Parts: sequence; C-alpha cells; structure tokens
Amino acid sequence: MKTARHIDAFLEMMAAERGASANTLAAYGRDLEGWENSLTASGKTILTCGTGALEAILARWAKEGLAPSTAARKLSSLKQFCLFLQMDNLREDNPAHTLRGPKQGRGLPKTLSHDDIDALFSAVERDTSVKGIRLRTQLEILYAGGLRVTELVSLRQGAASRVIHADASPHLIIRGKGDRERLVPLTGAAVRAIADWLPVRDETLPKGDTARARAEGFLFPSSGKLGHMTRERFAQLLKSLARQASLDPSRLSPHTLRHAFATHLLERGADLRAVQTLLGHADIATTQIYTHVLDAQMQQLVEDHHPLSALKK
Repeated sequence: MKTARHIDAFLEMMAAERGASANTLAAYGRDLEGWENSLTASGKTILTCGTGALEAILARWAKEGLAPSTAARKLSSLKQFCLFLQMDNLREDNPAHTLRGPKQGRGLPKTLSHDDIDALFSAVERDTSVKGIRLRTQLEILYAGGLRVTELVSLRQGAASRVIHADASPHLIIRGKGDRERLVPLTGAAVRAIADWLPVRDETLPKGDTARARAEGFLFPSSGKLGHMTRERFAQLLKSLARQASLDPSRLSPHTLRHAFATHLLERGADLRAVQTLLGHADIATTQIYTHVLDAQMQQLVEDHHPLSALKK
C-alpha cells in the first residue's frame, strides 16, 4: 500500500524531530491505519480523499458510538499526517484542516482515597514471594514518584542501584515524554523496597542467552522482546492486587495511581508548580485538572456531612 510508506516516513519524522515515544508512535500508526482502512472501503486513500469523505467517516463513527475523546485523538493524528504530506508535496491541500472534532467534556480523572492506598499496600505486603517483592517495589516507586507506567517498567537497574547508595536525597532521573528529563525524589519506603528487590531480581531473569542479554539492564526484567515487563502485564498485576485488597479492579490502573499521587500531594498543600514538575507535564493546565478533583471531593464532603444537607434530601 502506497500510503503505508508515507505513514512510516511520518512516524520516523515524529520520532527524530519531536522525540515521540514508542507508545505514541504506535498510537499514531493505529489511528492512521484506521483512517486508511475506512477510506479504502469507499475507494479512496488518505492521499486522494477530500474533506467530505473524512466528514462522512467522523459521522459514521459518531453514529456507531465512538467516544468523542477517541474521535478527537484520531482526527488530531490525521491532521498532523496530512500536514506532513502537504509539506512534503505529496498532497497539494490538507483535507483535514477545516474539520472539527466532536464536542467533548473534560472528565475528572479517577483517583483513590488514602484508605484505598493503605488497602493496596497491606495486600501486597502479605505476599513475600519474589513476585510479591517485585510488585511491592513497583507500587512504592509509582506512588512515591507519580511515574507514568512506561517510565516505571522500563527503569534501568543501574539507576535503582544508585538510589540505595545515595548519601542523601535519594531520587531517580526519569526521561519522559518529549525526551525531557526530570528528577523524581523517592520516599524512604520506596528506597527500602528497592533494596529488598535487588538481591532477588536475578531470579526473574529469563533463561535463554539472547533474552537474558536483552533483559540484563532493566530493573524489572522479562523474557519479552522489550526486555522488561510490559505495561499490560503490570496493569494485570494491579487488577489482581485490587481483588486481594477488596477493591473494585475497574477502579485501579497504573494511571489511577499517578492521579492519586498528584491529588494526595495537593490535598496536603503541595504547590501546583511543584506537582507539575514531578509529573513531567509540559503545560500546567494539564496539572490543574487535579484541583478540579479536589473541588469535586470537597463538594461531596459538604453534601454528605453538612448538618443541613439531610434537610435537602
């Protein structure tokens, strides 16, 4: 397929010039492949279609119940790709330029209460197996530093070794979105968990020479092609842990823990700019969503406990 070659070139540009992560590139690839497949059914391609054909696809997706946020993301991918085609003289126009995505409200992120966090840690501490120690270490690091799940599972062993030998202010240096580095301080509990994990880590190294060599440098090695535990596997382990902690598994994901980290810091008076830095957000507007979470929680608190609230029910 001719378009596929240009999609590959676009993804290479995004990686080289904008520092897009592997996950971001994979998402762009899926979005553009979806557009191309939808257009092919009507005898067109992204290289030959007009605005009307794209509008028809958006309308069909809306009728089929595609979430507005998903449609907006797919449209954003297409607009960037069409601009790339135009800049490289592969199209004279940008058929997606005037398209508007579906209206969408900005939902508040799911988060966890302090009691939920306590229940998770109580459950994970009961498992003293090697895999239990690994999950406790991952949970401590994630909640201590608010890492993205990809940043967590791809941590290098050397970085963790430096943490437990630090004389003061133990921290990780994380390379996040856009290839930006940030310093993430760790709690004493997280440092102790890493110290417990490192002596048993080698027990989880794959047996084959090739897979072992690929996994050797990672803190959480795996036999998979990445050499480290996947995001999906870690999410599965969290769901299992939620059940052990008598929590609803649908409420728990790696990103929920990141939300909890930010929300709990702000609850205790942390500066919004500091939380922005810790999370690695390029724009403080992204971080401000957590203040809305606090607003919603305060509103619920008043409705549940105010002495006059019962009179209004």
